[in-house]
Amino acid sequence: MKEVTADKLMADLQAVVDDAEELLRATAGHAGEKVAAARARAEESVRAARKRIGELEEDLIARTKEIADNADTYVRENPWQAVGIAAAAGLLLGLLMSRR
Repeated sequence: MKEVTADKLMADLQAVVDDAEELLRATAGHAGEKVAAARARAEESVRAARKRIGELEEDLIARTKEIADNADTYVRENPWQAVGIAAAAGLLLGLLMSRR
């Protein structure tokens, strides 16, 4: 099963928005009331999507920094526990890799 990461999801969403903008540029010369209404709705959707992408990126960066700060604080307050956890994780990983 493929693992979907937040970065991959953001990149895919960005690609969709870019494609929508390209489509809007390509249809700019077409006339007609229905086309104009559809373009207006699409332009508003693209603007809203771009805004939401920016908000999600900011939120993701803030959360990542908070998690890193929490990990740093934990390691500084509990250095021997952190060493023990890292050693156990390394041992477990080594055992799993040696089975292959």
